[in-house]
Amino acid sequence: MDSFFCFLGRSIEDFGAKTPTWNETHFCKLLQVDEVWSFTYAKQKHLPAHLKTNSEVGDTWTWVAIDANTKLIPCWHVGKRNAVDAYKFINDLAPRLAGRVQLTSDGLKAYIEAVEGAFGSEIDFAQLVKLYGNEGVQGEVRYSPPVCTGARKTRISGKPVEKHVSTSHVERQNLTLRMSNRRFTRLTNAFSKKLESHKHAAAIHFMHYNFCRIHQTLRVTPAMEAGITDHVWTLEEVVGLIGD
Repeated sequence: MDSFFCFLGRSIEDFGAKTPTWNETHFCKLLQVDEVWSFTYAKQKHLPAHLKTNSEVGDTWTWVAIDANTKLIPCWHVGKRNAVDAYKFINDLAPRLAGRVQLTSDGLKAYIEAVEGAFGSEIDFAQLVKLYGNEGVQGEVRYSPPVCTGARKTRISGKPVEKHVSTSHVERQNLTLRMSNRRFTRLTNAFSKKLESHKHAAAIHFMHYNFCRIHQTLRVTPAMEAGITDHVWTLEEVVGLIGD
């Protein structure tokens, strides 16, 4: 049994490392970005003192970009929720795009400098800042997000179209990620023990999401809607990438 799990772990590592990315996604014009929290090894507050400053354990954030039209995820990044990782994420996203795009993020300030550095003035960028109340009994909100009482749209650069300033699609994808990948489930004991394993699991999820999973609204996969492929990929095709 131990040898089976070792084989399974190596297979996930091999596959996660070989999932393809796309250097040019010219069809992505209406982008939304967000971050999803999880943890590696242990929750940040439970880390022993000698690991508190280790960047590969504790709070782990998956940064995700989604195209609102095709629902394709052209870029993701696993790291911390800080300016350094915002820079890495946005600078990975920018070269994959062509022409002027509209981008919406949450109110994280790190995005502002990162987007300016990667795109300059050649982008229509806005932030959607959600406002939260203090409703609910303490025991009820312990495991639930605070109540959203409103949202404020803030133009950062360019001329973003107000009706498209939204993060609803990327937030819905975050739910899909949590429901599809046990490592991202809240109150789980199936968390990643190593950061590399977490990265590989995320890569496998996004590969399956883009190429294998039929989107309920589109009735095709995001990759098909974007014109990257002409059919729904089978798991055999996906697993075949390991040997390529």
